[in-house]
Amino acid sequence: MTTNILDHWVAGAAFTGESTRTAPVYNPARGVVQKDVRLASTRDVDVAVQAAKAALPAWAEASWAKRQQVLFAFREIVNARKGDLAAILTSEHGKVTSDALGEIARGLEVIEFACGIPHLAKGEFSQNVSTGVDVYSVHEPVGVVGIISPFNFPAMVPMWFFPIAIALGNTVVLKPSEKDPSAAIWMAEAMKEAGLPDGVFNVMHGDKESVDALLTHPDIAAISFVGSTPIAKYIYETASANGKRVQALGGAKNHMLVLPDADLDLVADSAVNAGFGSAGERCMAISVVVAVEPVADDLIAKVTERMSTLKVGDGTRGCDMGPLITREHRDKVAGYLDVAAADGAEIVVDGRGVEVDGEADGFWLGPTLVDKVPTSSKVYTDEIFGPVLSVVRVDSYEEGLALINASRYGNGTAIFTNDGGAARRFQREVTVGMVGINVPIPVPVGYFSFGGWKDSLFGDTKAYGPDAIHFFTRQKAITSRWLDPSHGGINLGFPQN
Repeated sequence: MTTNILDHWVAGAAFTGESTRTAPVYNPARGVVQKDVRLASTRDVDVAVQAAKAALPAWAEASWAKRQQVLFAFREIVNARKGDLAAILTSEHGKVTSDALGEIARGLEVIEFACGIPHLAKGEFSQNVSTGVDVYSVHEPVGVVGIISPFNFPAMVPMWFFPIAIALGNTVVLKPSEKDPSAAIWMAEAMKEAGLPDGVFNVMHGDKESVDALLTHPDIAAISFVGSTPIAKYIYETASANGKRVQALGGAKNHMLVLPDADLDLVADSAVNAGFGSAGERCMAISVVVAVEPVADDLIAKVTERMSTLKVGDGTRGCDMGPLITREHRDKVAGYLDVAAADGAEIVVDGRGVEVDGEADGFWLGPTLVDKVPTSSKVYTDEIFGPVLSVVRVDSYEEGLALINASRYGNGTAIFTNDGGAARRFQREVTVGMVGINVPIPVPVGYFSFGGWKDSLFGDTKAYGPDAIHFFTRQKAITSRWLDPSHGGINLGFPQN
């Protein structure tokens, strides 16, 4: 029985709330509960929203310089103490330390992007559109923003949203996953240390009750979400029906198309890295290798050889891959191997019997390779979200492209080839939002935007980058005429804030 209970964070301090409900937070590598987290009631969520609403006027009026100072300080804290944050990620999610540090590095990219946001948030100006009349535009904050983030990237995904929202003058209520919630509190404390005023950034733990409270709350102006497609669709429809802006990033089934001229050693390395990193719990993981014959047999041999070298275990012990997030999720992913066998696929490497460097009760499933997967099988059509790499064999580029484009998902894809013409054709013809050419995980850098097509994105706005400027602000156009000049007096001092 645990006595350590993780509180919410409201108005710059820990907040207990009225709800007595809690949920267990596991160490997935040990299979034991390490703490409990509070689950908010609807009234608890309202307390957080009201704190954000109260802080909004002053923060929206704060100078760009003041906001930048806070974000620069936050960036320095995260960078200096990233080892501490990575340890939290490894403890609660299970990902290995190197992967946790990589997650933080990608989050830092977006923080750094937010530090330079005044340049990107500038409006436009046209002088003398009519005699003595000028027209210009400005970007103003949308208001209180609700962020709902998933378990697989408990630091990076919140960092995709809240630094930009805050830089643009909004206030935030973050609802992290209840499975690994401590990173959110770590970031809230770091933001306070960086000088952020109380109430600008709040953290409200919870389950569906707290999510619904954010989606329907009249004082929430916008919702950002990353998660599975069914939930993303629900988030989008519910929040939109309640008059909110919504960016809801859903699930994926990412394909890697391998042409016969590809460097198969590079392909094998990339397939293993992209398929099994973070135990396959990535929306950008490669889950299907589409091999254009006659390369499949050689490629499978190379992938199998590399898989045999992977070390699975506790993320603190220098392993390559850690456990899955919960026992239930581990069992669900493992269940797809029975489906594969029943559907006539060939299980080349079975991760259910993997030897691990960790405690027996951890939520383990080793890297798994399945060949000759029928496209009618749920192993092919479902987002498995685990370390299961499928191989589908096709006879031509055209057949592989058609297979990818027929998928309901359109998050990420990759092509491996040494033919520049084929690569250029693929990037134009594939109906997927993020494309890699000899790059297996084409996650855009912080100054581009992240998001897919089809059932991988609900709403018109992607995450971070230029799209975020438009999502977190409202544009106002002003038409102005001044008949007499004004004079502010003499002041030879250099203006600062």
